[in-house]
Amino acid sequence: MTALLIICFCLILGSLGKPQFPEQEKDPKFWNAWAQRTLKNALTLQELNKNKAKNLILFLGDGMGVPTVTAARILKGQLNGQNGEETQLEMDKFPFVSLSKTYNTNAQVPDSAGTATAYLCGVKANEGTVGVSAAAVRSQCNTTQGNEVTSILKWAKDAGKSVGIVTTTRVNHATPSAAYAHCVDRDWYSDNEMPAEALQAGCKDIARQLFENIPNIDVIMGGGRKYMFPKNASDIEYPNILKHSGTRKDGRNLVEEWVDRMRNKNGRYVWNKTQLLTLNPNNVDYLLGLFEPGDMTYDLERNTESDPSLTEMVDVAIKILKKNPSGFYLLVEGGRIDHGHHEGKAKQALHEAVEMDRAIGRAGLLTSDHETLTIVTADHSHVFSFGGYTPRGNTIFGLAPMLSDVDQKPFTSILYGNGPGYKVINGARENVSTVDYKGNNYQAQAAVPLNAETHGGEDVAVFAKGPLAHLLHGVHEQNYIPHVMAYAACIGQNREHCMSSSGHPTLLMHPL
Repeated sequence: MTALLIICFCLILGSLGKPQFPEQEKDPKFWNAWAQRTLKNALTLQELNKNKAKNLILFLGDGMGVPTVTAARILKGQLNGQNGEETQLEMDKFPFVSLSKTYNTNAQVPDSAGTATAYLCGVKANEGTVGVSAAAVRSQCNTTQGNEVTSILKWAKDAGKSVGIVTTTRVNHATPSAAYAHCVDRDWYSDNEMPAEALQAGCKDIARQLFENIPNIDVIMGGGRKYMFPKNASDIEYPNILKHSGTRKDGRNLVEEWVDRMRNKNGRYVWNKTQLLTLNPNNVDYLLGLFEPGDMTYDLERNTESDPSLTEMVDVAIKILKKNPSGFYLLVEGGRIDHGHHEGKAKQALHEAVEMDRAIGRAGLLTSDHETLTIVTADHSHVFSFGGYTPRGNTIFGLAPMLSDVDQKPFTSILYGNGPGYKVINGARENVSTVDYKGNNYQAQAAVPLNAETHGGEDVAVFAKGPLAHLLHGVHEQNYIPHVMAYAACIGQNREHCMSSSGHPTLLMHPL
């Protein structure tokens, strides 16, 4: 009982340590003035931006459901010394927001491959498959041919635009691979991960497809080096670590092949931050940057001397791509938000989301809403939540201000519906006050024990700004997204609504 009282006292003391909210918020004039400013802003949106989109940018927060967006907003504010709740993410400033239904054709709760096919190729698909329709069956090579679907990245390239992919995962991971590959199994990273019968039947691994299907992708940046090099070839950064060595059984060096092909085309290959940031984008037309053997490290653990941040990669990518007078398409993935959640490590996931928001801000400074359609969304959500009646300004990684009235133990605001954070100590729930629940790799408590936490099935937000952003409204199927982007840019399958006058591209808003 004494211990219980001490814990309660500490919780109360913690909440009294600083004012719970700014003094100005006590005055109704503060809220009324804020609402009036917002209202005046909203009235200006009646003048819809109907320009032709010269540039297209899609920011994809892998696993970034609405609870993750809200928690990342609070974290961003708290990192800047604020309470957090009143903070604005860069994506919060986008004028149009809608919801996307994320289910796969064969899954109520989706995976990142089937969803990537939807928001990149415009077609819903089965889980585990990329760049193929739902007629293709996962892992069955003979269902590939004839069921390939192309992505908006290819539509943009065919229309003369520069195109790029930037990710914090492997460049041949589920999200980026749907932009260029047609594969019935998202895990076929190199031929080393493929069954013999699939290779014999002529199916190609995803790394190979990255360089062969659309041979002149202008910018490619992320991790995944080991899948490009011959089996057992030492990694340039980790020469003595076997797990980072090359994986390819066919003996090909895909990086060397790319460098040879781009030798007379102002192509550059880089594998560390220094090489990337010393490039002059004006002298580079093609860029391949592979910064880790597998996925890039979490931003919280990133070696800031050797590994670029997502923001730094996006900065260089846009500076190279925007040189094209016809514009560009850029896919940017904050891919490790998802990994943090799967591991039950909310702190890693939320810092990844905040870093992606920084990259969104940087992209906004380098482009104009007048001619650039920018969309921020997620492929799916996670069973991540935060609650517990926390007071204003409570650290997002902190405790709820109460004990459980069932087991009389404290609990963190952040919890998972399932995952590796499920722990039982002496037949009872672990007392979180005995562990470092604010640590970078703390695994938040979960209701159901699993080695990896699962995705969530609810709708995700779609934030949009720029030409025709208002077409993203209400609730839509996920595969609607690339159709809007293509329509706005006059690429892909419907272009008859496009016209140009006096050098200022505009759109005739005919029905399709």
